[in-house]
Amino acid sequence: MPWSSAAAPWARSDPPLAPTYTADGLIVPPAGYREWVYLSTGLDMSYSERAGNAGHSMFDNVFVDPAAWAAFKSSGHWPDKTTFVLEIRAASSQASILKKGQYQASEVMGMELHVRDDARGGWGFYGVEDGKPAKRLPKSEACYACHEQHGAVDTTFTQFYPTARPIAEKAGSFVAAP
Repeated sequence: MPWSSAAAPWARSDPPLAPTYTADGLIVPPAGYREWVYLSTGLDMSYSERAGNAGHSMFDNVFVDPAAWAAFKSSGHWPDKTTFVLEIRAASSQASILKKGQYQASEVMGMELHVRDDARGGWGFYGVEDGKPAKRLPKSEACYACHEQHGAVDTTFTQFYPTARPIAEKAGSFVAAP
């Protein structure tokens, strides 16, 4: 059966995908996030001069839920219930025919979520361990201040997402970060 927009949940007028929480308020890491919209991959990115690389290189893959992407393309803003997944994988250079360069190792070494949920106080960060439900990080964590100061769109680092940046610039929502 050929693909049609009727088969795509983000192309319908259904309610947007929303983060899921346990009864005690922990966020449930989204299943199938690798099927979401891929925004970018960074290699050895750090926001601190002092940060080391833990003895090896790391890839950071960023995905956003399809409903949020559809809304962003229309408005240049990330809507309520937007969920970003930052998937962290080790870089490897030891494989079959590889003589030069690096690729992403199979094992996911870490995961972070950046979620906009206005009913829970707006944007929040979650450090996911072993795929288990995660507690929202306290507002005192440095990630909040850094994203507020340097986020190009709605406290997000859209400046690093090559397909999203031009949309935000055209919509006038892009703010060049210091």
